[in-house]
Amino acid sequence: MTTIAEKGFIQRVDGLGKRYGDTWALRECTFALKPGQVTALVGANGAGKSTLLTILAGLLPPDAGKVDTAGRVAFVAQDKPLYKNFTAAEMFRLARNLNAVWEQDRAERWLRTFGVRADRPCGRLSGGQQAHVALAMAVAARPDLLLLDEPLSNLDPLVRREVTAELLADSAESGMAIMLSTHVITEVSGVAENLILLAGGKLLLSGETDDLLAKHVFHVGPGSEVLVGDNRPPPDGWITRPATLEDIVLSNLASARDGGAA
Repeated sequence: MTTIAEKGFIQRVDGLGKRYGDTWALRECTFALKPGQVTALVGANGAGKSTLLTILAGLLPPDAGKVDTAGRVAFVAQDKPLYKNFTAAEMFRLARNLNAVWEQDRAERWLRTFGVRADRPCGRLSGGQQAHVALAMAVAARPDLLLLDEPLSNLDPLVRREVTAELLADSAESGMAIMLSTHVITEVSGVAENLILLAGGKLLLSGETDDLLAKHVFHVGPGSEVLVGDNRPPPDGWITRPATLEDIVLSNLASARDGGAA
């Protein structure tokens, strides 16, 4: 069996597509996920993020292309599926029997860190507390790749920051790669090392964030500014200013929308 180190990636996606009837929910997606890398999967609601993650998790077959996976994958879906009558402790016992790798201490430590009781039925926990149970189960399985579908949506801003820091610490310690979907780019600015941008099921942009930021600048002139991504110099009399990741994302989304409207 070829190892992750030999392949140089955890997952590689080539020409991936998914169709429902006559509608393509996802098409022509090609990218690779590297060990230890944090990837932001960004797009508006309905862009195809959940469809892509579900395919990457192995829960949905693609209708085009292929996914080559070199390691263990864990997935926390948007609805955080848990057995509502099970306590968190019972969910952990179930997960221990279903996973080839399981670190009980890691799961329990996650709940202690965020103040979630392990003896209360999941159906009686708040949405944020249920998210913590699901996240604890995912990290305790020690995956090579952790897929998170809108993982922070049920958490308040302070806890979002703390959860992000905890996930990054796990990634740094174990080499676990993370892909997290969001439609709020500010949640991942300064955190993600890699960006995948979807719109209407199509891959608009992908690459390492440092490369994207180095390549994109604004050309600013009289009453106008234009985002360019090809390193060409500005017109005479114009100046340049750096672009943020949010600038790059919003500009590409606007172009996709305007192109679709045309």
